Amino acid sequence: MNIAVLALQGAFIEHEQMLQRLGVETFEIRQLRDWQHPKDGLILPGGESTVQMRLLSQLGLLEPIRQAIIGGLPVFGTCAGMILLSADHLGTMDFRVRRNAYGRQLGSFHTIHHVEGIGDEVPMTFIRAPYIEEVLSGDCQVMAEVDGHIVAARQGRQMATAFHPELDEDTRLHQYFIDIVKKTAV
Repeated sequence: MNIAVLALQGAFIEHEQMLQRLGVETFEIRQLRDWQHPKDGLILPGGESTVQMRLLSQLGLLEPIRQAIIGGLPVFGTCAGMILLSADHLGTMDFRVRRNAYGRQLGSFHTIHHVEGIGDEVPMTFIRAPYIEEVLSGDCQVMAEVDGHIVAARQGRQMATAFHPELDEDTRLHQYFIDIVKKTAV
């Protein structure tokens, strides 16, 4: 198994380290030629979604990534990655997000909550995080809420979190994604 990690900007190294802990090989997507490598899944990391969208467009990666996801490539977006997957950006997941919903850097926080399909006591680190403001179809399933706001969702082979699981020691969300990838490969 080989997972591509978008490495244009943001917290991509932490995702690579988490996947390596799970025995999964990774490679970085920095330009269009990197995208040509065989891959079983894709991670869209946190960072600055506006910068990531601009770079994806400038580098000619936006449409190939969008088409691959529509074609069934498993993808896991965290924070800015969640924004990228939303209806207003790549448009591959049926939800709308509220960007920077938890305020500035000082509004960042850590909590522990239940995540559907994962279990209880899942650590969640929010850094200038978005949340899902509106789910647009029944295809998009809510996985977690914090204080009445949707912070994790899954739609087919796609999953998204408003928080950064790569910044905590708990590997369950990444393992859940790997399990999606394995089911796809079968």
